[in-house]
Amino acid sequence: MSKEDRLAWIYSSKDSEELAERYDQWADSYDQELEEDYGWQIPQLMADELSHLKPKDGRVLDAGAGTGLVGQYLGSLGYDNLVAIDISAEMLNKAREKRVYKEFYQMDLGETLDFPDDSFDAVVCAGVLTFSHAPAMSLREMVRVTKPGGYILYSLRTDAFDSMGFEDIHKELESDRKWQLVEKKGYQSFTRKEQEVVHDIWVHQVL
Repeated sequence: MSKEDRLAWIYSSKDSEELAERYDQWADSYDQELEEDYGWQIPQLMADELSHLKPKDGRVLDAGAGTGLVGQYLGSLGYDNLVAIDISAEMLNKAREKRVYKEFYQMDLGETLDFPDDSFDAVVCAGVLTFSHAPAMSLREMVRVTKPGGYILYSLRTDAFDSMGFEDIHKELESDRKWQLVEKKGYQSFTRKEQEVVHDIWVHQVL
């Protein structure tokens, strides 16, 4: 498969099982392709955003950690209480090699997370809430496992907000006084290929 077809191949996964299998296959070359070939910059932007919001000693869940790109940037900023979850075992193995996480769990963001309520000071989720990946309802679980006063940061392609049910989930969580919007910023997702793709980084505070 050519590198140019990789994202289309991932987005065409028909279910969570196939998605996990495809990420298992991609794990070895993921960092090189995303960072060097595409210029994927959302992980660094998200880590920088969190550094302005939450002290370094907070327990942070990297939801859909993949190979640990967000954790790598957070570790360089002084965060040392990081927990990684991902649907792919091989991606988590790559994340272990970065030596920035304390805990690793294979979990599906489309299902109930195996954590107690109020487990984390913050949740970050980069590039996971998108087509054929974690559904909008995943945000309910992120709210549940985040302490009151904590933050949820996630990226979302601008063209997925209306079509994937995120607008409805936002309204539900706001009307139920589960969270409040802190800010939303739009960024060019890739600096080399697919430069037309834009992600918003959403920041909500749990109430």
